[in-house]
Amino acid sequence: MKELSLLHIEHWHNFFLAFIPLFIAIDVLGVLPIFMSLIEGIEKPQKLKIVHQSVITALSVSIGFLAIGKFVFSVLGIEIYDFKMAGGLLLLVFAINDLLFAEKGKRTITSTMGVVPLGIPLIVGPAVLTSIIMTVDTYGYIPTITSLAVNLLIVWLVLLKSDFIYRFMREGGSKAFAKVASLLLAAIAVMMIRRGFIDMMIYAKKSP
Repeated sequence: MKELSLLHIEHWHNFFLAFIPLFIAIDVLGVLPIFMSLIEGIEKPQKLKIVHQSVITALSVSIGFLAIGKFVFSVLGIEIYDFKMAGGLLLLVFAINDLLFAEKGKRTITSTMGVVPLGIPLIVGPAVLTSIIMTVDTYGYIPTITSLAVNLLIVWLVLLKSDFIYRFMREGGSKAFAKVASLLLAAIAVMMIRRGFIDMMIYAKKSP
């Protein structure tokens, strides 16, 4: 009985230790303003579809990466810094397009917005995928998958309740906020590219 109790405590301990880095990596509060800018002018049924699509995409990509990520990377010769730079470039292109050519009509016809850029790489990007690999190596599959599921549940709830934030903002305020969010998205993209480049330089110095 005592051993079972200790095993139960260890399981919860590992869960919280796996939960924290994934929560920080997902950064749902940082994703929220970008999400709000993307769904501006979109009707509620379409918004719900995008939310569900983004969370399902994030979960599918995470589980798939957890299962075969290391194998695929080794076969293709891809390093983590390659993944960071590719994700950053994708976000940067999207942010520039949103800043210079943003129109409500363009958002409504994007049926895969929940997949890219929301599901990946905003919710599940290089930082999250890297954290998943690290946590499963340290704490095991069950704590990692459980903490991932709880984090994505939090993301789902936050995105569903984003309308409450809009109630405190008028049309002009929401448009200004959307532009600031696009700038923030561009900054995040540059940060991802920069970190990928730094990691690549560190790896090059260590290599013989």
